[in-house]
Amino acid sequence: MNESTPEAQPTSVEDLDLQRYLGLWYEVGRLPLRFEDDAAVDVTAEYSLREDGTVRVDNRCIDAEGAPTRALGQAVPDAEHPGRLRVSFLPEGLRWIPFTRADYWVLEIDPDYRHALVGTPDRKHLWLLGREPVIDAQLEREYLGAARRQGYDLAAWITTPQSGGRVTEEMLAEEQ
Repeated sequence: MNESTPEAQPTSVEDLDLQRYLGLWYEVGRLPLRFEDDAAVDVTAEYSLREDGTVRVDNRCIDAEGAPTRALGQAVPDAEHPGRLRVSFLPEGLRWIPFTRADYWVLEIDPDYRHALVGTPDRKHLWLLGREPVIDAQLEREYLGAARRQGYDLAAWITTPQSGGRVTEEMLAEEQ
C-alpha cells in the first residue's frame, strides 16, 4: 500500500493456511490496547480449531500485578478472504450478536508460518507475533516497515517483554 493513501484499507494475505496458523504464538509487540495492560509480560495467543469450524482463541499473560490472566474467545474465518477473521471475547451466549466481533487481519506471514503481522482495518490495533518469545531485531524492523507501508502509526509501539516462560493451566488454577 502506498503511504500517501491512508484512507484505503490495509491488505490482508490472500493465501492463509489456517491449519498451519493454528498453535502457539508469542506477542513480540503491539500497539496499545484498552483491554490489555501495557505492562503485561509473557503474552501468548494460542489458536485451535473447534468442531464447528471456528477457531478457539486462548490469550494469556502476566498482568502488571504479577497475576496470570486469560481471555478466551472465538474467531470466525472469512470464507472469501482467508487472511481475515472476526473475533469475539464475549461470553459464549452473547457471541451470536454480529456487532460484537472485531476484525483480525493477517497482514504479513512468512512462508514457514514462524512470524505474523496482524492488524485491524481501522489501523488502531496491530500485533507482531512469533513462534518463539523473541525474534531477530532486523526481522522485527522489516515487519514494522511493512506495517508503516500499510499506513499504521507506530509512535506508541510497545515491545512485549518475554521471559521465555508462559502462563500455564496450573498458574491460572492457583489464582482462582
